[in-house]
Amino acid sequence: MQQVPVYWSKAAEADLLAIIRHIRNTRPQTATQVFATIKNKAADLEIFPERGRIIPELLAQGLAQYRELIISPWRIIYRVADDAVYVLAVIDSRRNIEDILLDRLIRA
Repeated sequence: MQQVPVYWSKAAEADLLAIIRHIRNTRPQTATQVFATIKNKAADLEIFPERGRIIPELLAQGLAQYRELIISPWRIIYRVADDAVYVLAVIDSRRNIEDILLDRLIRA
């Protein structure tokens, strides 16, 4: 089985850092564990890039190229393209993904 590289966007890196900083304020050891778990799950995509499900909210809008891994309560949003995986966001699943993505598009 051929491995593919996994690349993190600046937005996804910023998402992960914000999550870790937030957790670290009250539970430093948990922050380290969460960081490792999220990074390891994303790294696993180099072997199984299409293991995540297609994002239901985006599929309803006709966008089937985006996938996600759930690490409750977070969602790792990614896309497989050009023989690589691109991690695009790490989002709290308790928030509305459509609102978050719309906000990012407006700011971009």
